[in-house]
Amino acid sequence: MGAGLGGMSAAYELRNTLGKGHEITLVGKGDLFGFTPSNPWLAVGWRKPEEVTLKVADHVGKHGITFNGDGVETIDAANDTVVTGSGERIGYDYLMICTGPKLAFDEVVGSGPEGGFTQSICTTSHAQEAWKAYQEFLKEPGPIVIGAVQGASCFGPAYEFAMIVDADLRKRKLRDKVPMTFVSSEPYVGHMGLGGVGDSKGLMESEMRQRHIKWIVNSKVAEVRDGEMTVVEHDTRGQPGESHALPFKFSMLLPSFKGVDAVAAVEGLCNPRGFVIVDKHQRSPKFPKIFSAGVCVAIPPVEVTPVPTGAPKTGFMIESMVTTIVRNIQAELKGEPADFEGTWNAVCLADMGDTGVAFVALPQIPPRNVTWTKVGKWVHLAKLAFEKYFLYKMRHGTSEPIYEKYVLGLLGIERLKDVKRSSSS
Repeated sequence: MGAGLGGMSAAYELRNTLGKGHEITLVGKGDLFGFTPSNPWLAVGWRKPEEVTLKVADHVGKHGITFNGDGVETIDAANDTVVTGSGERIGYDYLMICTGPKLAFDEVVGSGPEGGFTQSICTTSHAQEAWKAYQEFLKEPGPIVIGAVQGASCFGPAYEFAMIVDADLRKRKLRDKVPMTFVSSEPYVGHMGLGGVGDSKGLMESEMRQRHIKWIVNSKVAEVRDGEMTVVEHDTRGQPGESHALPFKFSMLLPSFKGVDAVAAVEGLCNPRGFVIVDKHQRSPKFPKIFSAGVCVAIPPVEVTPVPTGAPKTGFMIESMVTTIVRNIQAELKGEPADFEGTWNAVCLADMGDTGVAFVALPQIPPRNVTWTKVGKWVHLAKLAFEKYFLYKMRHGTSEPIYEKYVLGLLGIERLKDVKRSSSS
């Protein structure tokens, strides 16, 4: 359920692991897969939609995977069935929920591209709309505000987009006409929803200063109006303090996330925000036939912050969850203990246009074995390589190409925990 990064990877990995003797159905919303990490490039015209999207049915069908683009309207967990948007009932022996999030723009008045005044890079269609708005902005440049609102959990793309916009404006020789402000619910620059990663605070503050990007952190966006937003700073106890009226000609704010309606509606499956509750094997404690991976999974914040922040789910972490589920289903079908656990390592490659920053936290939730942040041209090149390899995976149905097996292996990053297996495994 869900044909994004997690769902497509899951379908292919299930086929590659279990073989052709099992029926696999992939249910997504619409007929296109979009590579979400490329959205910041798409929003400034550095990519075209056809370069980062593909028709799902054309590719999964070659591997004996049935695709339905109507989306899931209802999950009938009591009868092991999902009901699609067109009313088709699809039964399951196992259900993998990989839907991604519902974007909660409604939680900040005036935010979002649909009826609001800010742009988004959360989906391919949103990034396309942002590109249209950016082109209009370039005709008459002015202040820009970029950031992530209270309750957001995905901060990397906000930093990435701010740096990419800065680089693009410098290339166009318009940077001197554009005051830029970064706003975030993080308690400090470089927190990332992870409590900081190595020297991320110092490195990211240095990058922001070099690029003349001002910042307001530990803040809430109170309201967005046409061309202006109110941002309220908070103290260490979470009490409101100084209020800022920030004018903007262009703005991109990442929203907080919730679970999608069809998933959130299943009693006992989710937490109050609609995220799927899973155990360390990615399985629902209440519904043993349901597993979940990706942004739709309930993960507690790494730490309590004065202004609410969530924990991010990076692409590699999502793939770790997927591999965990696939191996557990395989083990269960063979009558073996389904006790595989994902590493939940956080690996984020953020492009900055001409350089980049890499965040590595192993594991994501402290205490950690490894934690570091590095800035360099190599990160920009690694992000380009990752885009090419992942799109190759989605087109050809491979679940682990050379990029992940060797490059991430050199960094000591693994998908699964090394747990003791029974003698029969």
